Parts: sequence; C-alpha cells; structure tokens
Amino acid sequence: MDEIMEAQLPSKWKGLDIKLYDGSTNSGEHLNVYKTQMNLYTTNKVMWCEVFPISLQEGELSWFTRLPPNLVDSFKALATKFTTQYATSRPHHMTSLALINIKQEKGESLRTFMERFSKVSTSIKNLMPEIAMHHLVSRL
Repeated sequence: MDEIMEAQLPSKWKGLDIKLYDGSTNSGEHLNVYKTQMNLYTTNKVMWCEVFPISLQEGELSWFTRLPPNLVDSFKALATKFTTQYATSRPHHMTSLALINIKQEKGESLRTFMERFSKVSTSIKNLMPEIAMHHLVSRL
C-alpha cells in the first residue's frame, strides 16, 4: 500500500468532522459518513485510503496497521476489508415478529406505550400498516 499511495492533501483540507469508529456501531454507516466528508475535499481514492486511519479509534487503528503490506490496492478493497472485519457491528434487521413482544405494561401510560411501539415499528423495513395495526390493537 505504501509504494502505490502517494498523494498530497488538498490545500483546502481542514480535517474530518466525524466520530472516530470504535467498532461498536454500523461499519457501513461509518464508511458512508467518511466518504461523504472526503468527497468535500477530493475524489482521489488513494487519498481516501491514506486518510482513512485517522477516522479510527485505537483498537480499530491497530487492526488497520496490522493489515499485510500491499493487501489493499484500492479504497473499494479497503472498504470491503473494513466492513468484513466489523460485520458483527451491523444492526440486525427487525421483522414484524418484533412487535409480538411489545405490550402495554401494567401502569404504563398509553402515550409511553405508543412511543415505544412507534419506535420499534418505524425501524421495521417494509412493515405493512395492517400488520402494525393488528399488533398494536392486540398489545394494548
């Protein structure tokens, strides 16, 4: 990687304004934020590879520095290695079955229950309104 990658930071470089990746959150989201910010400065993918380590916290930076030399020859390859390494940090997709476990607890206000139910139901991709309504009514 060192021999191939020789790029200069753009003169307008002010650094990245992103949360350092600590391995506990969605690696794909971190990459999206990183790519969006890097696009503000350059589309040079060599530069993206060189700057990427400064978006990582200590343990994740150690992972990066332990990559064998010349293993990564493009930002696409780096992104693949990164998302593979931290695949378990991706959020699990919920299904409508998650709504079965939500019920209004004794003494819980309707408002609190509805907020809880709404939070879960909006996180379910392609949830049909009829299914949400069925679970809502049966859980009150």
